[in-house]
Order: sequence, then structure tokens, then C-alpha cells
Amino acid sequence: MAIQLKRAYDKPAATDGFRVLVDRLWPRGVTKEKLKADLWLKSIAPSTKLRKWFGHDPEKWDEFRRRYFKELDSHPEEIQLLREKVRKSKLTLVYGAKEERFNDAEAIKEYLEGH
Repeated sequence: MAIQLKRAYDKPAATDGFRVLVDRLWPRGVTKEKLKADLWLKSIAPSTKLRKWFGHDPEKWDEFRRRYFKELDSHPEEIQLLREKVRKSKLTLVYGAKEERFNDAEAIKEYLEGH
């Protein structure tokens, strides 16, 4: 599987393949033209309650992933779509968080690769 992560504020590249914005909220200050997302899958973003509880706190990461994976289990169509895209080409999960390690895109990548 060729899955990469990229912040919404980073410049898109031809090597990104299929770009999917995985946040519930559109990244502040980024236009559709600048983001160049092929798809916005806000339905698989963490619930508002989970996102606010987590707050990108590294100490809550393991519990966040456990809870978030349970949420992702309830979106089989969207997960299947991502798996199909990654079989055909590179998949880039685009996110807006400043935190580059402890974020929903990182959890989705882990979910797709081994869950």
C-alpha cells in the first residue's frame, strides 16, 4: 500500500496520487484550487466529541486510536473506497492539523494498513 500523509497547507505534488481530505472541517484559509483534493471524506473524520476530547494530546493517542478505529468500523463503504484507491495508485490523506504525528490522518493510515 502506498499511503502518504500531507498537511493541507503543504503544496500538492504530481506524485501525491489520489488526494483525500479527511477532516470534518475545511482547512482555514485554503481554497479548493490550492488544496487540489480529489475527494473530501468528512464522514470518516473523528466525531466532534472525540476530536475535542483528544485535542492532539500525545498522552491520549492510544485511547484516541482505539475509539476512532471503532468509529471507522461504522463506515465500511468509505473505508472500502480508500482501499480501492490505494490499490490503483498512491493515496494521499490530507489533513489540517498542526500536529504531524498525532492526528486523524495518521490513525486512518494505520487503520487502512493493518486493521
